[in-house]
Amino acid sequence: MTEDQNALDILSDLITRAKRAGADAADAVLFRGVSISHAQRLGKIEKLERSEGYDLGLRVFIGKQQAIVSSNDADAKALTELVQRAVDMAKAVPEDPYCGIADPDQLSHDHPDLDMIDPVEPAAEVLIARATAAEEAARAVAGVTNSEGAEASWSQSRVAMAASNGFARTYGGTGHSVSASVLAGTGTGMERDYDYSTAVHASDLKDPAEIGRGAGEKAVRRLGARKVATCKVPILFDPRVSSGMLRHLIGAITGPSIARGTSFLKDKLGQRIFPEGIQVIDDPHRIRGLRSKAFDGEGVANHRRAIIEDGVLTTWLLDLRSARQLGLTTTGHASRGTSSPPSPSPTNLWLEPGKASRADMIASVQDGFYVTELMGMGVNGVTGDYSRGAAGFWIEKGELAYPVSEVTIAGNLKDMFLNLTPANDLEFKTGMDSPTIRIDGLTVAGGGAS
Repeated sequence: MTEDQNALDILSDLITRAKRAGADAADAVLFRGVSISHAQRLGKIEKLERSEGYDLGLRVFIGKQQAIVSSNDADAKALTELVQRAVDMAKAVPEDPYCGIADPDQLSHDHPDLDMIDPVEPAAEVLIARATAAEEAARAVAGVTNSEGAEASWSQSRVAMAASNGFARTYGGTGHSVSASVLAGTGTGMERDYDYSTAVHASDLKDPAEIGRGAGEKAVRRLGARKVATCKVPILFDPRVSSGMLRHLIGAITGPSIARGTSFLKDKLGQRIFPEGIQVIDDPHRIRGLRSKAFDGEGVANHRRAIIEDGVLTTWLLDLRSARQLGLTTTGHASRGTSSPPSPSPTNLWLEPGKASRADMIASVQDGFYVTELMGMGVNGVTGDYSRGAAGFWIEKGELAYPVSEVTIAGNLKDMFLNLTPANDLEFKTGMDSPTIRIDGLTVAGGGAS
């Protein structure tokens, strides 16, 4: 018997026992994972660890009452107690009129091959070699004076899901990563920066030496940072930070935020909120995508969607509960763990690239701010007001002139979305990705001389 089949048998048995104990319906999920991680600093190993995990969650329903329990103990006695505890809890909690599992006709029956498993588990020596190459390349950059270290890791996960509606499926994925972080300069003028790469397959991982050089060069470029006077100028967001705009968008269009009325976009469905031509795509079936999965966290069928199409907001992100609360149909965006109910979240999300290159976009700005780092969480999800600390480079006469730090950028997300222009440098790196973007009309608040 395969491990996947064994996991499904465990979940099926839990659901059967839950119904026998009085549950009207139930679902369960089991996560299994293994990972190897290596960290070093100045060429010396600081960590080399292998870990394995097992986590199981059971959700039961009695009428419109639900309860969730979790355990990392696979012992038969522990699982028996898990079932009884879940049923007893469900009898004691208040009713939730919107809870419940999917109807059979909502379930996924597709089995797309998303190529999410790298069959080769790297030896520890491979991870050490990746981290070493990254750190050595970073330290070789002129101006780098110290290292915060380099890391390399590998992981593999398997997920099994089953429910009393007949759903029973598994999926899995692997992940490789390498990163480096170094310091440049001396004394109070030191600056830190980093670079990294992540991929499902090792063959898609960037050259560790390239990652190291990138970290070193970024740190050196930040030396001699200045402040600037308060002004209103075009702002360009580097791809490292531009995906934050997507996070703010998603936070404003998830079902629970809309149902509570706590979103600045709550009345914008079907309306233009970005310029014409802007596309934001969510694709759970992207081959080797970092967040790809064949079905959502409730077993519901999922598929590629244009969340923003030609600048227009086309949909909310919904799971079953928020869809019922809004009188709509789930969009297949449920995500879940073992100890809490499902909630909606995106999969592989990206802003489609524009036509201009990053270099051309910079060249088009006489005075402006190129942002490479954002600090703080100054975003009001109810009003859309935006204010965050930032660092990067000042643009003068179409060129990056000097590094800038200790400034704040401010505006409102409604206006920012409407004044957004993407460059053509989209790179799939994190699972939520954006090219360089330009936004006009923002205020830069600094402490420099005017």
